[in-house]
Amino acid sequence: MSNPTVVGFSGNITRPSKTRAFVDLVARDIAARHGLSASTYDIEDLGPSLGTARWARDLDGQARAILEQVLAADVLVVGSPTYKGSYTGLFKHFFDLIDPAVLRGKPILLTATGGGERHALIVEHQLRPLFGFFEAFTLPTAVYATDKDFTDGVLRSDAILKRAAQAVDEVGFVLANRSAGRIAAE
Repeated sequence: MSNPTVVGFSGNITRPSKTRAFVDLVARDIAARHGLSASTYDIEDLGPSLGTARWARDLDGQARAILEQVLAADVLVVGSPTYKGSYTGLFKHFFDLIDPAVLRGKPILLTATGGGERHALIVEHQLRPLFGFFEAFTLPTAVYATDKDFTDGVLRSDAILKRAAQAVDEVGFVLANRSAGRIAAE
C-alpha cells in the first residue's frame, strides 16, 4: 500500500459532536496502531453544496475533495448519531452520491451514537445494510455508544473503548491479509 489512509466520516451536522469525536478517536487509533495516516470529516465539512447536489459532480470543490478522500481511503470509519432509529438524512444523501461499485470490498468500521440503549441496533439494521448494498467489507465488530458513555464529549466507557479496540484489531487482520495477498500475487 502506498501511503495507506484511514478516513473517518460522521453524519453529524453540529459541533461539538460526540459522534465526530468517537469516529475520530477510532480513526486515529487505527492510524496509530497500523501505520496509516488519518483524517476525519463530518457533514458540516461538506458545506452547503451537499444539500442541493443530485450527483457527485454537483458538489463544490471542498465537498468533492472530501468525497475523493473517502473513496480513496484504505479503511473507512463511519458513524452517525441516531435520529428516530436511523442514520441522519444528509449522511445517507452523501453516500447516495457514490457509485455503488466504488466501495466494493473496502473495509468499513461501523459506529453510531444515540441517547440510549434502545437505538443500539442502528449499526446492524441501518448501517450494515447500507454498506452491504455497496458490497463493502463491513468489519464484524460494530460499536454503538450512548450519551452515558461520554463525559464532556469524550468517550470514557471502558466497555465501549474495549469494543472499539476489538474492531481496530480487526482492521489489522484485514490490512495484513490484503498485504499478504498482494505479495503472493507478485
